[in-house]
Amino acid sequence: MTEVKRSNGLAVAGFVLALLGLVFCWIPILNWILWLLGLIFSIIGVCRPPRGLAIAGIVLSSVSLIAILVFFGALFAAASMY
Repeated sequence: MTEVKRSNGLAVAGFVLALLGLVFCWIPILNWILWLLGLIFSIIGVCRPPRGLAIAGIVLSSVSLIAILVFFGALFAAASMY
C-alpha cells in the first residue's frame, strides 16, 4: 500500500507571503499587504494538518510586523529630528 503525502496549500501560501513580507518590510504599502495575507493564510492553515509551515508562517508574520514597526519608527524618528 502506498503512503499518500498530504500537503497544506494555505500553510505554504501563508509561509511564502510571510517570508516575502519580511524581505520587503521596507516598502511602505507592499509590506502591510504581504504581512496581513501571510498572517491570514497561516492562521487558516493551522486548522489543517500538517501544521508546520502554518506555524512558521505565523512566527514569520510576527517577526515581520516587528521589523515593519521598528523600520518605520526609526524612519519617523529620524524625520522628526529635522
